[in-house]
Amino acid sequence: MRLKLLLRPAWLMLALVVVAFAASCFTLLAPWQFRRDAEREATNNAIRASYDAAPAPLGSAPPGEWRRVTLTGTYLPEAEAVARLRTVQGTAAFEILTPFKLPDGGIVLVDRGYVRPAEGVRIPQYATAPTGQVNLLARVRAGENTERQAFNEDGHRQVYAVDPDVVAKAAGITIRPGYLQLEEGAPGVLGALPLPELDSGPFFAYALQWIIFGSMALFGLGYFSWREIRPGGSLTEERPRRRTVAEILAEDDARERAASA
Repeated sequence: MRLKLLLRPAWLMLALVVVAFAASCFTLLAPWQFRRDAEREATNNAIRASYDAAPAPLGSAPPGEWRRVTLTGTYLPEAEAVARLRTVQGTAAFEILTPFKLPDGGIVLVDRGYVRPAEGVRIPQYATAPTGQVNLLARVRAGENTERQAFNEDGHRQVYAVDPDVVAKAAGITIRPGYLQLEEGAPGVLGALPLPELDSGPFFAYALQWIIFGSMALFGLGYFSWREIRPGGSLTEERPRRRTVAEILAEDDARERAASA
């Protein structure tokens, strides 16, 4: 039967590679991009909901990132830190992180916004946090995580991420999880950080591409398999028998004797 022609080791190896690639497209790569698309959509929905929702006092606001909250307290500038290696709208920036003490004694981390580097790399002069009790309007954010600890340089305590635990350890205080990103016009705000763009991103298109790639691989395997086993296909053509080493040596010996005769 012609189907037996597809049982050659080389063809079986090719089929195995193609099937494995297609399975990866359908079960790993495409679902991974679908999950990323769902995460982006969830973030976009949270931001859209915060646009219309009225600010709520901190502690009574519904859970969720990007919620707008109001809070009252005093800045702790002595515990301030500068987050380095940041980018805002595609340009290098530093973010100023100042702990904020609430009336109940709890402390939260407030991201006062960004400043652009001076001389390309140095932390510039920036406005200090106001003194006394102030009322803030901010958005709830999830804290970042890093294993790199704070260090002092150029007269500033510096960190590599907006990580409340790192800032708290460096300042010798206790800070609640998460942080608050100041809104434009809030007391102490510097360059207000922009909200993320609400585009859906390329993830859904990438997921469809992986599905198409997997389908094309299986279609190609099926097409070339049919082309090889159909009547007249390359696998059904007569192939010359390979000569053995003994036959080749015998022919060479015969030619040498004929030439010397």
